[in-house]
Amino acid sequence: MSKPLLPSGGMPGCVLLLICLPLLSGCSQEAEPEGSPPVRPVKTLVVESPDLGGERNFPGRVDAEAKAELAFRVPGTVAELMVKEGDRVEKGQVLITLDATDYEIQLRNAQASFERAQNDFNRAKELVDDGFISRTDFDAKEAEYKNAQAALERAQQDVEYTQLKASFDGTISQRYVERFEEVQAKQPVLAMQDNNSLQVKVDVPENIIRGIKPSGNDQPNAERAPTWATFDSHPDQRFDLTLREVSTRADRATQTFEVTYTMPAPTDFLVFPGMTATVTADLSRVSVGERVFTLPATAVTADAQLEPFVWVVEESAMTVAKVPVEVGRLSGSSIEVAGGLEPGQRVVVAGVGYLAEGMKVRLLPQREQAQPRADEVPSS
Repeated sequence: MSKPLLPSGGMPGCVLLLICLPLLSGCSQEAEPEGSPPVRPVKTLVVESPDLGGERNFPGRVDAEAKAELAFRVPGTVAELMVKEGDRVEKGQVLITLDATDYEIQLRNAQASFERAQNDFNRAKELVDDGFISRTDFDAKEAEYKNAQAALERAQQDVEYTQLKASFDGTISQRYVERFEEVQAKQPVLAMQDNNSLQVKVDVPENIIRGIKPSGNDQPNAERAPTWATFDSHPDQRFDLTLREVSTRADRATQTFEVTYTMPAPTDFLVFPGMTATVTADLSRVSVGERVFTLPATAVTADAQLEPFVWVVEESAMTVAKVPVEVGRLSGSSIEVAGGLEPGQRVVVAGVGYLAEGMKVRLLPQREQAQPRADEVPSS
């Protein structure tokens, strides 16, 4: 039987392996000094200065300043139609009349009942004074007289209610009935509106609503963005708008607030309710207040007390620091934050759960960095 071959020097291979292992282990320990803090790569985003100023355009909807749907207080048959759609009318003008025959008969009946009750009451006053009737009988005659008087007044009103009159100066925008048609009480028969003064309504996002209506809006000198309207048919003409009201409840679908302006109607061309306009707000005159930035939702975390914060990179020392923030609306993968951020700061947007205060970090290569968002906007 032949003997196994040995390496040079006559030492078995297994013995050489055991000797080399401690040497290799010692080399790996020397490559990373014991106790040095880890340097964690981070993905960041540079917060850019948001732009509040400039002109913002919004689509507007035109509506009438005063509008109403008119109805009769009594039922009946339409006898006369004095107006048609588009007619200008004055306050108090008769627009439609009902056949008043039945109501006139009721009025004559109520008049007769009232006269009889009045005569009985007058005789009762003489008799009770002379002691010929009891006080109880007199009270009954007095009650009959007052009931007859009320019935007469109601019958007179019913006759008056057969005439529908204009509530204000305006234009007939729509007519719902025709002559000889039966109508019920409180059934709309006409719609009218005042086109001399118009409303323009726009939907404004929450990030600039405070610029349009500042917190000091109850003061006469409160700073407010100048706003005007233009129409496609006359784009060179501007119409100054006056702020009327701002909704304090956001639309559930669009998360916008409805703002209502007023303006006088143009004199050289027609603008009807239902038309559209372009509303422009000049926000350059509105001072910037607290800034609101939109960041990826992954940039925001919370401490043990559930207070939200973000990690900001101190680029001079390449360490991270905790900055408390206030969170706002969450939209998809983005969230609005405000409070401690300033333009130019670098915020960690990924891996925030592995960081600690003062931890050394290094930035990922530029191709892996998050690009600044274009939708960072302020709230004033």
